[in-house]
Amino acid sequence: MAAEKRENPIKNIKTAAEEAAHAAIAPPHVRRIRAVLLQWILIALAAAFAILTVLVKLTRSLPIDLRITHAIQASNAPLFGAVMSGVSWAGNFPQVLLLMGAIALLLYALGLHWECLMSLLAGAGGDVINVGVKFAIQRSRPTPDLVHVVSHLKSYSFPSGHVMFFLCYFGFLWFLSYSLLKVSPKRTVLLVVLGLLIVLIGPSRIYLGAHWASDVLGAYLLGILVLGGIIHAYRWGKTRFFVEQPVAPAPNKA
Repeated sequence: MAAEKRENPIKNIKTAAEEAAHAAIAPPHVRRIRAVLLQWILIALAAAFAILTVLVKLTRSLPIDLRITHAIQASNAPLFGAVMSGVSWAGNFPQVLLLMGAIALLLYALGLHWECLMSLLAGAGGDVINVGVKFAIQRSRPTPDLVHVVSHLKSYSFPSGHVMFFLCYFGFLWFLSYSLLKVSPKRTVLLVVLGLLIVLIGPSRIYLGAHWASDVLGAYLLGILVLGGIIHAYRWGKTRFFVEQPVAPAPNKA
């Protein structure tokens, strides 16, 4: 037995990781209730996106946008500026691709194979939809004559791509942590960290002069809608694909 352990170190590590994940996963009925509750909340909030899109398309510039940008950029606190810049930096290329790859590998190693695949789809799907809406609305970004612009970007402004990515990708990871993990201090810390990333990315894009507040709000609302669809696809596929995965499998209903 000792010789077998020495000969299969990778298998031993994988087994240990799966056992740890099994111990942290909540029972199926708890996971189901959490998933349904969160999905309904997301769908209800997303209904406001259509109204905002019409306003942006018709008026092109909302007076409140400029006031909000000036208020956020008025802060001279070094820590605030560092946090705003750091959060946005995490959403730039290539670091965002490296982060997604590392998290996908971790989920797969833990035995969460379906979750691994859906996390990649969550990140990519939000970006694809965001680009499509941007080309449909074609709203210009804030200009230096109106606000302080840290970096000049040539792409369209509405809705914010950073915000949509953070909401779709980190929001899906938040959903997995909320619905799969048992209540524990580690779970709480994970939910808080992921939640802070989602909350802070919006103000950071305004602070850097990359987006108007309505761009950010639109991205949050559209991101909620997309995230709701991703969660629905995840739950639908959970009972049809990878039903025999090592950790957190679902009954096969196909």
